[in-house]
Amino acid sequence: MNWMAWTLPTAIFFSVIAAILLCMTLYEVRSPCIERKGFLPIATTRGDRLFIGLLTSAYIHLAYVGLTDMSLWIALGISCVWLFIVMRWG
Repeated sequence: MNWMAWTLPTAIFFSVIAAILLCMTLYEVRSPCIERKGFLPIATTRGDRLFIGLLTSAYIHLAYVGLTDMSLWIALGISCVWLFIVMRWG
């Protein structure tokens, strides 16, 4: 039977995603949001913008890995900035 190898980076990745989801849930319970229109072509809630931001961050990483040989820390920085932009103004 093959088990998933829980390396430290894998554990950190899933822990951060779980923490983000927990924080967003608590924030939503404390302060319910309304849909708003930002630079994205649709009206979105915080959860929508989080999903869109995480999904596009994954695409940024895939493109970065496929097109460059540079350090993935740069892709992480770009993705974090992009996620911030989508969450704030998206």
